[in-house]
Amino acid sequence: MKDGGRLAAAIEVLTEVETRHRPVQLALKDWGSAHRFAGSGDRTVIGNLVFDALRNKASLGARMNDGSARAVVLATYCLGWGKGLQALSDVLEQDHHAPAALSPDEIACLSQEPDSTPSPFEQADIPEWLWPHFETVFGESAIEEGQALATRAPVDMRTNTLKSDRDKVLKRLAHTGAKATPLSPVGARIEAKPDLGRMPHVQAEEGYRKGWFELQDEASQLAAHLAQAKPGEQVLDFCAGGGGKTLALAASMQNKGQLYAYDADRLRLAPIHERLQRASVRNIQVKDPATSSLDDLVDQMDLVFIDAPCTGTGVWRRRPDSKWKLAEKALQDRIEDQRRVLESASRYVKPGGRLAYATCSVLREENQAQADWFLEQNPSFQSVSALDIWKTTLPDARLPKYVSDRGDILLTPGSTQTDGFFIALFQRVQ
Repeated sequence: MKDGGRLAAAIEVLTEVETRHRPVQLALKDWGSAHRFAGSGDRTVIGNLVFDALRNKASLGARMNDGSARAVVLATYCLGWGKGLQALSDVLEQDHHAPAALSPDEIACLSQEPDSTPSPFEQADIPEWLWPHFETVFGESAIEEGQALATRAPVDMRTNTLKSDRDKVLKRLAHTGAKATPLSPVGARIEAKPDLGRMPHVQAEEGYRKGWFELQDEASQLAAHLAQAKPGEQVLDFCAGGGGKTLALAASMQNKGQLYAYDADRLRLAPIHERLQRASVRNIQVKDPATSSLDDLVDQMDLVFIDAPCTGTGVWRRRPDSKWKLAEKALQDRIEDQRRVLESASRYVKPGGRLAYATCSVLREENQAQADWFLEQNPSFQSVSALDIWKTTLPDARLPKYVSDRGDILLTPGSTQTDGFFIALFQRVQ
């Protein structure tokens, strides 16, 4: 396919996503199935166009005075990818599979700086209703943080220290351009490729198949690290999902002690079994909510880790369609879910034990406010400074920018080049 056909396909897919409210990955998959002539390179470029258009939908829509799929896809190619007006015009006029030629209004928008400054939420590429929430968290850095959440994410991997070490993983992945992560002591990163760039399929690598590393964002690695699961402890991963942090906790425990993986949604737990086998983890019991009870774990855990259900605002780089679907009611629902999870999970912490609360959100309501609420409702728990643990255990890593008075930490793409991630730690004192 030529670029004209790719632009037309991206507009078709993005229209499908927006008019039928379909997940972008499913829409792309269905388009590929219906257009078998498109090669893997074509599908990569089309996907990149769609994802980048979604990442920058507000700012590009403001620039074009038009938020339609056509407008933002063409602006992505011309402005976002730096192809320029002449190249875009040539593609549209010379390829009979391409969208219609540019209108005079489109040419004007693409060739001239806008007459007025876009609103802050448009510059930040976030929904308008969320702008006050971003200002509350980030202050003068709100636009910068929103723009960072609209960039492409790297591929981050966590070395499985039960089977390998980072130097060995980096050596095996040298052909991919992988480098050590700047913060996590066990992480490796392949930086995002611009424009038409195609990322390597690391799950096809021998090291992945042998269990030497797992895909996991650096922020998620750091959250598991700060929880400080130790060999010989009794640990409960209360919202284990597919098991990414479960595996990280198991590695910290060196396969010693007992780690319980639980999730209220048993379907989310399904991938964990194959991952456990590949990683050679032996100290995990998977607790299926349909067949298992946690009653015998009440007051018994040295550590309970909560990766709480949230709005996912911290992972917009990877799921850009989700930010335009997010509604105020969904935020309120997640706040209620988080409080129920906190109250339920805290029951399993033994006196002297620890509770780790994490989200992949950047919103205060889901993060700092929930930590405040939990401490108010549970006087038997006190705060533990995640920042102090960071300083002690990550002495070579730069300090995070967003830290509460208690030492709770918020990581962001703009400040730490990671996903947005919050971590607060507590200890049961009675």
